[in-house]
Formats: sequence, C-alpha cells, structure tokens
Amino acid sequence: MNQAMLWGVGTSSYGRFPDQRVESLAWTAVAEAVQDAGIRPDAIDAIIVGSVFGPPGVATRIQRGLGIPSVPMWTVENACASGTAAYHEAVEAVRHGRFKCVLVLGVDQMSTLFSGAIVPEATDPEGAASLPLPGLYALQAQRYVGEFGVTPEQLAAIAVKNKTNGMDNPRAQLRDTVPTIQEVLDSRMIAEPLTFLQCCPTSDGAGAAIVGGDRGNRNDLRIEASAMVSGALWDQRSEDVWGFASVARAAEKAFDQAGRTPQEIDVLEVHDAFTIGEIITLEALGIAPRGKGAELAPSGHTTRDGAQPVNPSGGLLSRGHPLGATGMAQLAEIAWQLRGQAGPRQVARHRVGLVETMGGGAAGMDGNACVVTILSTQS
Repeated sequence: MNQAMLWGVGTSSYGRFPDQRVESLAWTAVAEAVQDAGIRPDAIDAIIVGSVFGPPGVATRIQRGLGIPSVPMWTVENACASGTAAYHEAVEAVRHGRFKCVLVLGVDQMSTLFSGAIVPEATDPEGAASLPLPGLYALQAQRYVGEFGVTPEQLAAIAVKNKTNGMDNPRAQLRDTVPTIQEVLDSRMIAEPLTFLQCCPTSDGAGAAIVGGDRGNRNDLRIEASAMVSGALWDQRSEDVWGFASVARAAEKAFDQAGRTPQEIDVLEVHDAFTIGEIITLEALGIAPRGKGAELAPSGHTTRDGAQPVNPSGGLLSRGHPLGATGMAQLAEIAWQLRGQAGPRQVARHRVGLVETMGGGAAGMDGNACVVTILSTQS
C-alpha cells in the first residue's frame, strides 16, 4: 500500500449566497487547494465530488470550468458525510495505486432550497410524522437529560464555546456576537431542549483537498487513518441513542489503523450540527466516558486553550453547514491547525488531528454514513 498524504486544502467563505452560482463556490475552493498543494491543475488525474443537493450535472460543470476535462470524475452522496466520504475514496484510491493525485471537492448551496430545517423524506416514518433532524437530535438530548442528568447550561456551553471560536474565523457564517449561556437558553425554542442558538444555520459553501502519495514535501500531512462506515439497523431496542454507534464503529477502525488512542489526539473537528451532537460524538470517539461528554466544554477541556480543543473553527454552529462541503471544511481547518496556520484560532498542541463527519436521515438506520480520519505532521 502507498502512503496517502494531504497535499493541499482550500475553501470558499460560508454563508447564504443565493445569487452566486454553485460552481463559483467550488472554483474558489479548488483554486486555493491547487495553489496550496503547489501543483498545476493538469497534475490531477481524478476528481471526486461530494454533494447532497447539488443539481444534476453540477460536478461536470465544475470540471468544465476548471479546464481539466477527460480525467475520471464521479459524485458521492452520503448525507452530511458526503464530502468526507469522497475524501475517503480518494485516500483509498491513492493507497491502492489507482491514482497519483486526486482532487476532492465538497459543495452545496442550501439557501436556494430551504428556508429552515431540511424537509424530511415523506416516505420515511420520520417524514410521515413530520420529524426533521432538529427533532431527532432533540430526542437525543432528552434521553441524555433523563439518563445522565445533562443540564441546559451544559448544552448551551457548547454553543458559547463554538461561537467564541467562530469569531476568529473570517470564513464563518455567524460572527456577529458571542452569546452568553443565558442568551443561548433564552433564544427561540426549536425542538425542546434545543434552542435556536444550539442549531447550525442553513449555509452555502465549498471545500476542496488534494490527496496524493508521499512526495517528500514537509508541508504535506500524513493521513494516518481514514475509516468510513455505513449505517446499521436501529430502532427502539438499540441501547445507544441515534448516531452513537456509527461514530463509534468508524472511530474504532480509525484508531486501529493509526495505532493511536483517543488521548493522543491534539485537536478535533467534529459534527456539531446541534449542541448535543458534539457531546455524543466525543463520547463515541472515546474522548469522554459515556454520560460525561457534557462536562468537557464547561470544564475547559475542549476550549481552544484546553487539553483537547474541539471545533476551533467554530464548528457547524458558527461556520455553517453546507452539507456536502462540511467535511471538507473540517479537513481544511485541521490542516491549517496542524501546520500552525490558523492565526488567532491556532491551538498550542497541533501534531495530531482528527475529523469526524456523520450524516444521517434514513429511517431505521443509526446514520447514513460516518467518516473518521486522523492526520499528523511529519515532524
């Protein structure tokens, strides 16, 4: 097997850009990634695009605008994990020698499709019951409140931490102000106990990465592990809340590949579409024991100057959540952190980083897919 490396990353800004062509968001991210990798576009020998709501043919139009036709190109849809699922395929393609240099792109433009929560699929039980994802995450939170005594203040602390981080991210969608715990709790109730400021915004954006082999460049990041799992059957008999098991399965595979423990991770970007999501994910990753994830943010463990900073970019709660682009935005942040290029967001310890993206929505499954990747510097 070849050693896969991350050569370069790039993103657009994140926000609501209904008047901007979705292709232009992608071109911005790709141009930065190509420049960051120090390559010419004609070095790319495959393109993998992750998108959930991109219009048919969007990948081909993006490819046409890049001026690199004819190379193999395909699109991946795996809910919120679409971008990192595309990245995972690129990593495996390089490892197995299928391609030498792969462009990965994640892109979605949500503002032209939804004004609020994503409308659930009507043929699913959740859709028939009008239970969109905010309601599903709220059920997770209710379970944790009842079973582990998680408090409203602990949930709100996630929002305060991530929105504080987002203030220093010039590409984030929400950078107006940092709310207090009480302001988070007093914001409009969306799905009890999750208030408006505990939910990620509807967003547009793109992220890109260049994945290749080991070319001896000290600026490249070593991809120690990339693991993707699909959802498993889940219903009222399952011991874990929705989504927990899929993250745990992906994490186990990734830590096994890397030969590392959760305690060795310096900095993390995880899927915090709602505040409870960060809590449950950190437990599934093994950063905290079951039922103790809510204590991490209030204790300072996951703050930017804590022992294991989580979502220094501001996470989905600040940066926004353009579904297909989210995983690539997370990957870019970890790359910048590991290289010491994150500016005022920079964390102190930055040798090993982790990205987790979980996508879900199909009824009866504990998620559509989850990707966990671990990267490190070469020093």
